[in-house]
Amino acid sequence: MANEYRVEMKNIVKRFGGVLALNDVSLRVKPGEVHALVGENGAGKSTLMKILSGAFQRDEGMIFIDGKEEKISSPREAKELGVATIYQEFMLAPHLTVAENIFIDRLSEKNKFINWKELNRKAEEILRQLGFEEIKAKATVESLSVAYQQVVEICKNLTRNARILVLDEPTAVLTFSEIEKLFLLIEKLKKDGVSIIYISHRLEEIFQICDRITVLKDGTFVKEVGTEEMDKHQLVNLMVGRDMSTLFPPRDAKIGETVLEVKDLNRGKQVQNVSFAVRAGEVLGISGLVGAGRTETMRLIFGADRKESGEIIFMGEKVNFKSPKQAVRKGLGLLPEDRKQQGVLLEQSIRINTTLSSLKKIIRLLGVISEKKDKELTRDVLEQLATKYNSMEDHTSSLSGGNQQKVALAKWLVADCKCIILDEPTRGVDVGAKVEIYKNINDLAEQGVAIVMISSEMTEIIGMCDRALIMRQGKVVGELNKSELGEEKLIRYSMGVNVHEE
Repeated sequence: MANEYRVEMKNIVKRFGGVLALNDVSLRVKPGEVHALVGENGAGKSTLMKILSGAFQRDEGMIFIDGKEEKISSPREAKELGVATIYQEFMLAPHLTVAENIFIDRLSEKNKFINWKELNRKAEEILRQLGFEEIKAKATVESLSVAYQQVVEICKNLTRNARILVLDEPTAVLTFSEIEKLFLLIEKLKKDGVSIIYISHRLEEIFQICDRITVLKDGTFVKEVGTEEMDKHQLVNLMVGRDMSTLFPPRDAKIGETVLEVKDLNRGKQVQNVSFAVRAGEVLGISGLVGAGRTETMRLIFGADRKESGEIIFMGEKVNFKSPKQAVRKGLGLLPEDRKQQGVLLEQSIRINTTLSSLKKIIRLLGVISEKKDKELTRDVLEQLATKYNSMEDHTSSLSGGNQQKVALAKWLVADCKCIILDEPTRGVDVGAKVEIYKNINDLAEQGVAIVMISSEMTEIIGMCDRALIMRQGKVVGELNKSELGEEKLIRYSMGVNVHEE
């Protein structure tokens, strides 16, 4: 009789020095099952999966694959057992082609020479089967959008005949249509008997595609439950250990005068005649599909890229920021989409990252930094954001992705900005941390700060914004007031469907 479970991780314990990262954690996944692994950042999800993939060694506990106990002492051994992991941060060689990345460990097989024609043909066949024939095998990975890079990462792992596929936030950078294709692929893999462990903070996805759920909290096992036995509210409460009935906290902000106004902003096809205004105390949402021009527009405003034409008026003054430094000096902040490359300095301390944009607050006479004030500011803002860290002198790279995002946000909370642009501020952040970020956005708005928030999560746009613009193909195609905001209208505008059609 075949074993009921493809994967069984029993009573797993993992310590890092004196820190107990996992304490008696268990996970069971059946063949042909999509199993959600959920919990706040720092709950132990990534550690548990790194043990399964051989990157970490467990201190206690057992792992069974198809009923047979396995040591899994290395990533190579895990791959041989059919375990494939797609991490949130891609493992790609940007200068190599799509085909080279997909077959990077099997380029020449047993031959001395690479059959490039055959390699490209195989890659194109795989991409076509997955519904992404628009991605060219000969294209370099660095030339692709972030969404398409994710597709290449998925293809690379699927070609290894994985029986156990771990997906870590696989849809974070995908468009609606790409997510649909991924879900169709997951359904196909289910029918083929592949076991899928699905890590996501998007609860809608979990209830749409997952069969069962395992909840972790603070490195411990909380519950294993069938998806049909649970609702979103109950799941969130299990994850955070407290009632989270109000995901989007109330805001009592007085909307004042216009802080930032943009008129007919242009740069090639990416940004075409974009106009909008945001007022003090207002949260303005920017919605749209990946590639709609949202990020590109904000980079022009912030001085990271040069505009071709158009006007930018900030605090009643016409400006033309030639660098982000000029923008920051005037009181404009930007939390970028790519926190790893642009949001934080990974090899600098948490403290340096937090106060980097607010040096005027910590510098005493003769340009000497007040260490006491520096530490106080850092400690206060990180506490405000409920950031998990050991020491503020640790490298920012030591933090989880969600806590890195909090540090990236922290520097703008202490910078006294008049307007802050937030580009996907909660991407890769757990539900509990999202609420903390929402509260801080509300606090800023109540202090009179103008907020521009780009988000691909429609529920976030609806729940947080006073007003929303929808962008498509570089243009603003719609504007909705708070009372008009709804998923159907946002989707219609984003996809170019007449919102008034029945």
